[in-house]
Amino acid sequence: MIAVIQRVKNASVTIDEALHSKIDNGLLILLGVKEGDSERDAELLSNKISKLRIFSDENDKMNLSVIDVSGSVLVVSNFTLLANYKKGNRPDYMNGAKPDEANRLYEYFCSHISQFVPTEKGIFGADMKIELLNDGPVTIVMDSEVLK
Repeated sequence: MIAVIQRVKNASVTIDEALHSKIDNGLLILLGVKEGDSERDAELLSNKISKLRIFSDENDKMNLSVIDVSGSVLVVSNFTLLANYKKGNRPDYMNGAKPDEANRLYEYFCSHISQFVPTEKGIFGADMKIELLNDGPVTIVMDSEVLK
């Protein structure tokens, strides 16, 4: 499971020209589910992300987590994170989990991280427009395989 984590001042998801979800101070998480991922991958990532100290303290040091700053997360499914771009110029996405399993694990991730921090989300498989005001910018790519 791969997550792109962006510290944001605000972020929102619009679907069919209607605002679907929005957060203020917190994290935008783009989540890609790989073939072979499990609940354990979702738990490892959500535990790590919720405690990741990437928000500034009173001394302007990145020493606080999204929990510490009473922030929120916005989680958006994103299978293109799993692009295989090694051969040719058209990426393939064969490393991604099948849609039913990817959706199940996306929902599991959202449910698990919501135990720690208020959570908003997109709609799996929808054509979503994402707006964000990146803070920093602070952007981290995290792979659950590294946490095992």
